[in-house]
Amino acid sequence: QVLLAESGGGSVQAGGSLSLSCAISGATVWPLCAGWFRQAPGKEREGVARIRRIGDLTEYTDAVKGRFAISRDVAKNTLLLQMSDLKPTDTATYYCAAGYDACSWAPDNYKYWGQGIQVTVGT
Repeated sequence: QVLLAESGGGSVQAGGSLSLSCAISGATVWPLCAGWFRQAPGKEREGVARIRRIGDLTEYTDAVKGRFAISRDVAKNTLLLQMSDLKPTDTATYYCAAGYDACSWAPDNYKYWGQGIQVTVGT
């Protein structure tokens, strides 16, 4: 059983920075694809950033390019998301996700999910 647990997050003023961590346990092999999604009230869950196991290739949604950075620490079984220049529109519950199927923005491709953590950006 693969389990994901997010930590970090919280509240920050616009222009500030936050870091999210996701501890991945129970996986014998690092997931083919791991990423971060977010969901704001009244909106659909959207992909934010993802990283492929092969080549550590990263991809970002346009709204966060140049501001967010996803990485992984294989030795610590941890997925990271560094967020800078945060905007009020970044306010959402952030979820880490992992899977062994195709790497895409489709939530259905990710079998394992964390419980979510709140990020709030004030004006």
